[in-house]
Amino acid sequence: MADRTYDVTVRFPESTRDSPEALGSLILTTSGGAQIPLSEVAHIRLQTGEATITHEMGHRELLVRIDNRDRALSDYLKDAQEKIGRTVHFDPSKYRLEWGGQFESEQRAQARLTLTLGIVLALMAIFLFAQFGRMRQTILLLSVVPLATLGGLIALHLRDQTLNVASAVGFIALFGVAVQNGIIMIANINRVRGQGLALREAVLSGAVERFRPVLMTATVATVGMLPAALATGVGTDVQRNLATVVVGGLILATLLTLFILPTYYFVLERWVEKRAAIRPVPREEA
Repeated sequence: MADRTYDVTVRFPESTRDSPEALGSLILTTSGGAQIPLSEVAHIRLQTGEATITHEMGHRELLVRIDNRDRALSDYLKDAQEKIGRTVHFDPSKYRLEWGGQFESEQRAQARLTLTLGIVLALMAIFLFAQFGRMRQTILLLSVVPLATLGGLIALHLRDQTLNVASAVGFIALFGVAVQNGIIMIANINRVRGQGLALREAVLSGAVERFRPVLMTATVATVGMLPAALATGVGTDVQRNLATVVVGGLILATLLTLFILPTYYFVLERWVEKRAAIRPVPREEA
């Protein structure tokens, strides 16, 4: 039989609310006019149970609230789901278990951020190729992203923080600054090389010229985010995760941009020059 809901409200005098005996002594009047006590038609007793019975879509709903305290929400729910799956058994055709609230909202936000991150990386690749016109240099600049990500993850681990929505937003901001510094470096090396200098001299000269601008850009962003990364007051969870990712990621990404990126540029362009030198020249037909 399906559950049926009847809206019934019963109010008792204050003098009869304290004990089952007082409630049982209340008089009911039947349709024939007879008066009988309530205890003759109902069993009245004290029992621990639900204070409110709620329904959703025609089915009874039982809401259980949890407090994960200082633990990361994702870790807490992972342990809770494993333990419930191992120890609690029920018929799925009659009962349904759902995890909602903040966890559900975080899952939706993470799905949207994953899509946003993919779109950001795709747009970055398109704009970089439009700027430099060479796929090898586009890939070279995008190689800054994995190391910047590694720096952010190391910073989160050292601060004992979790990867959440706030830190994901920090990664998006980090990628923009890191790739910007890479563009400054590679574009200047290309400019110097276009003046007729040899590859080695062009890389050295271009990297030295942009050493200070790249370092200052990263330093300003890092110092600006440092107070937020070190904040420990109430309500600073969001800004602390975001700033920690930016600070940690920029430190590693800046070292890459200043020292490793010009080296990779030199190795890659020298390989291209060698391949062009050994490529056979087509003979002209007489």
